[in-house]
Amino acid sequence: MMLHHVSIVVTDIDRSVAFYRNVFDLEQIERPPFSTIGAWFACGALQVHLIVNPTGTFRRAATIDTADGHFAFRTDDFEGCIRGLIAKGFREDAPEGDPWRLRLRRDGPAGFPQAYLLDPDRNIVEINGAP
Repeated sequence: MMLHHVSIVVTDIDRSVAFYRNVFDLEQIERPPFSTIGAWFACGALQVHLIVNPTGTFRRAATIDTADGHFAFRTDDFEGCIRGLIAKGFREDAPEGDPWRLRLRRDGPAGFPQAYLLDPDRNIVEINGAP
């Protein structure tokens, strides 16, 4: 058994496609003609699927709660990735609730660096430098 994809519920496909393409440099791939609106991205050997579902399950909180449901991208260049996020407007000093907030744990309990941010629908996204 192995993970194939992560599915993320969104409200605005164009906004979310732009976010995942521009922030994480993901490559959009062909998606079968489902009856729902969505988009698929390649992410290494795995995939990220966006699905429009206005009545889906959404986080109401505009804060980053690292103990809440989330998924993680792993990178071999954590610091380079953080510099890229900062260049795109994310800030560690942004206040809680700011959509550009970046929460960093360079020396956290996981044993590898972690960063957390929110996508446009308040889904929590982790980026880490796991071995």
